[in-house]
Amino acid sequence: MPDPLKDHRALLDIAHKLAKPLRVSDGAGFKLKDWDPADTGGLGAEEKPLSKDLLQQGILVLSELQQRLYSQDCWAVLLIFQAMDAAGKDGAIRHVMSGIDPAGCQVFSFKAPSAEELDHDYMWRCMRNMPERGRIGIFNRSYYEEVLIVKVHQHLLQQQKLPAGLVTDNLWHERYEDIRHIERYLSRNGVLIRKFFLNVSKAEQKKRFLERLDNPDKHWKFSAADAAERDHWDHYMAAYQDMIRNTATDYAPWYVVPADNKWFTRIAVASVILDSLTGLDLHYPELDEVRKSELRKAREALQRKE
Repeated sequence: MPDPLKDHRALLDIAHKLAKPLRVSDGAGFKLKDWDPADTGGLGAEEKPLSKDLLQQGILVLSELQQRLYSQDCWAVLLIFQAMDAAGKDGAIRHVMSGIDPAGCQVFSFKAPSAEELDHDYMWRCMRNMPERGRIGIFNRSYYEEVLIVKVHQHLLQQQKLPAGLVTDNLWHERYEDIRHIERYLSRNGVLIRKFFLNVSKAEQKKRFLERLDNPDKHWKFSAADAAERDHWDHYMAAYQDMIRNTATDYAPWYVVPADNKWFTRIAVASVILDSLTGLDLHYPELDEVRKSELRKAREALQRKE
């Protein structure tokens, strides 16, 4: 049978070209200031309509790849999204995954931990929601909050009930190390991990906050606490930089996605996912002779009946 993916080879080549410059698999020397939040990967504003067409094509191909992933039942895929508020995580997830069969995709949003979650180690709530084989799991925020918001607001450590002797100057280094080890373990057990930092500028975030305030239909999206976090912007940027420096690896790379232009953010995220899935050599399972014989008999039985 013809391979439908071959008809989209040009699209997959574009996806690879867009995804490659965004990848960070070795964080040594990583500097966030070198990454422009307004970058559009060489695509001009006049190509925005074309990007929508590419995104729609990408969604169709992603649907085909997801079906292969599900039927093969071998790999699991974990997509992690981290960003400042109003960077567009929800929109990117909604648009890019719009064509995916809900049976093959799981989305979890991690907010402030509950009392039950605080009675466990910080990885517990994420580990219990890891995707099954054959499925795509999406984490909207994740265990990386433990080296972001907790690092910026260190009084939150008190809620975690850690023994005093374990809260040392090495705490963040130890958390980075533990995260790397857990992600290596997952990757060695067939979990493909791709991590996205949606890199929005402070000016663009302010613009989006004001748009939410100006539009009654978007008031529900706005929180005074989100605006207050802008006072810690520099601390957050330093935390994101340290996070990527210490947890970017070949087996669980970060993708620093420019987020000032939503149209490019979405096509960039789609490109990374497409490029990653095509690298898995996904295919529908081949039946053995016994199973083929069963299907032939079933066909013959159906044809004999009205």
